[in-house]
Amino acid sequence: MLLAACGGGGGGSGSTSGSSQGATPPPAAANQAPTISGAPATSVQAGNAYTFTPSAQDADGNTLTFSISNKPSWASFDAQTGRLSGTPSATGSFANIVISVSDGSASTNLTAFGITVNAAPNGSASKSVTLAWTPPTARTDGSSLSNLAGYKIRYGTSASDFSQTITVTNPGLTTYVIDSLSAGTYYFVVAAYDTSGVESNNSTPVSKTIG
Repeated sequence: MLLAACGGGGGGSGSTSGSSQGATPPPAAANQAPTISGAPATSVQAGNAYTFTPSAQDADGNTLTFSISNKPSWASFDAQTGRLSGTPSATGSFANIVISVSDGSASTNLTAFGITVNAAPNGSASKSVTLAWTPPTARTDGSSLSNLAGYKIRYGTSASDFSQTITVTNPGLTTYVIDSLSAGTYYFVVAAYDTSGVESNNSTPVSKTIG
């Protein structure tokens, strides 16, 4: 800004100059949409439990909520975790199921999927066990778990001896059917492992008696 003054008679003339400049704040970072992933099972036998929980993250650290479209009538849905679970009692097909995650400003959809409920083969119900679990989202020290790789299912006929191991390499899978079991009582545990091979402690054992 330039100021000028002039006057008559023995006056002189002069000028002063000054400037005023305020600090410009940096532009606010654009919100990033959350991510969602997972591979839900697309079939289940009638009478068996079904569960699927997607993995979701938000780079901005915003609180996430979940929603679902075309939810099967036999299933329930948790808007806080995105978990879809239930036990169908009859056969049928349920198509175009879409689970979405939102950070309050933007949302992202998981690829649409369908679930086919099949009839249990005659005589097979007493020889199979369906296990279901909830994927871990944090490590034992409280830090976030971002590189979950899969699960180790261990089972045996004693609560202190899990002699059989099944490796599940799909971290989005949250149910597994073990079939062709002979009569007896079996005990099962599940442990998660990451891409570096670091494995969690075993879950609390559960048991099932096969007639």
